[in-house]
Amino acid sequence: MPASPRQVVTALVTTVFGYSLMQTVVVPALGLLTRELHTTPAWSAWILSAFLLSSAVLTPLLGRLGDLYGKRRVMIGVLAAYAAGMAGAALAQDIAQLIAARVVQGAALAVVPLSMAVLREALPRERLASAMGLVSGIVGAGAGAGLVVGGLLADRLSWRYLFVLGALLALISLVMVARWTPRGARAAAGGLDVPGSLLLALSLVAVLLALTQGPSWGWGSAPVLGLFVLGALLGAALLTLERRRTDALIDVAELTDRPMLATHLAALLFGAGSYFFYVAIPLFAQQRPGPDGAGFGASVTVAGLLMLPGMLAIIPAGMAVGRISQALGSRWPLAAGFVAMAAGSALIAVMHGAYWHHLVFYGLVGAGSGLVMGALPKLIADIVPPARTGTANGLNNIARTVGGVVGSQLAAAVIASGGAAAVPDSAFTALFWLAGGVAVLGVAISPYAVRALRTAAA
Repeated sequence: MPASPRQVVTALVTTVFGYSLMQTVVVPALGLLTRELHTTPAWSAWILSAFLLSSAVLTPLLGRLGDLYGKRRVMIGVLAAYAAGMAGAALAQDIAQLIAARVVQGAALAVVPLSMAVLREALPRERLASAMGLVSGIVGAGAGAGLVVGGLLADRLSWRYLFVLGALLALISLVMVARWTPRGARAAAGGLDVPGSLLLALSLVAVLLALTQGPSWGWGSAPVLGLFVLGALLGAALLTLERRRTDALIDVAELTDRPMLATHLAALLFGAGSYFFYVAIPLFAQQRPGPDGAGFGASVTVAGLLMLPGMLAIIPAGMAVGRISQALGSRWPLAAGFVAMAAGSALIAVMHGAYWHHLVFYGLVGAGSGLVMGALPKLIADIVPPARTGTANGLNNIARTVGGVVGSQLAAAVIASGGAAAVPDSAFTALFWLAGGVAVLGVAISPYAVRALRTAAA
């Protein structure tokens, strides 16, 4: 008996939540991991960086495999690898083993674009926008929940339980996807673009490695500048190659199409803006008040709970995208989301000395985040044909991942610029204003991320 649309959505929501939770669950435990694995902060930072690098490299390749050979089949393989990576992390005896396990776990980002492609195949059009908004909202909500859950487990149990939880969620998701996700049909013609995949992977590794190592190696150092140049050269070679291939991983004409380019730029800006808050709010909450009063001296758990209203606001906001699009047009949910993020950022930049400031103003940021996250896959579905849904959403998630790396490294640079044991209030204020500025750029881009008439009939 075929699964109902509700069962399909439930399976995908559970799967995406499991991934997004583990994206940030290790953040509150980084200090603990540094001590218990007898390593340095520089090496423990790779617990996050290795995950992001792996996600960016593997996602477009896995999205293309899903378009070629079936989304359900690829999702099951990804979840099996993800569960194995979680088990490996739970059993890790040193930092090298843990980083290797996180590389394997990075494949799980592919469940997000694959889920969007499954929804497009399995759901009637009138339910598609709200379902995409719900799944997108779960990505942000899960990331916020990861900060809370990570703090609770790190405070009360052991860091190994972070990955035990991830393994259990992966196995539950695997069973649900296997039972309730339709097999679908092979939607794309052609084969796998191996040279293009390799060039994309190498260019992303070069750029993201430069971004993650910039603060420690020096932004003007020869290795960092060399990596940026190498990434640019490999990117140019990739575009040259893809123009000549009929089964290209990246459709260059699609990328240069104004709505698609604007949609990817919006994802990059959203990723950067989100990570300003992921870094700033927990750090502010846990810091003991310094000479200028910045900080609450709260526990890891309380620091995560400050982001709870924003996390909860993401889901209903994402689900409202379909109704807003029908009433006002496809461009407005994206623009409204960035406006809400800009307003919340400005308010928390001006007032952040009390708990309620963070709870209320980040709640507004969360509502805007839900609108943005729900709007992006809806816009992509309006632009690309079904045969490229997984690939296009995969590239959009890469843009958001790169934005997250940029945002986290900019945040680290601003914090380090204070030069004192306690981060000054001016640094937190600067981070919140930076988030607001990024959101304003998103508002400016939003009008261009509309359906391309030449592809609407595709």
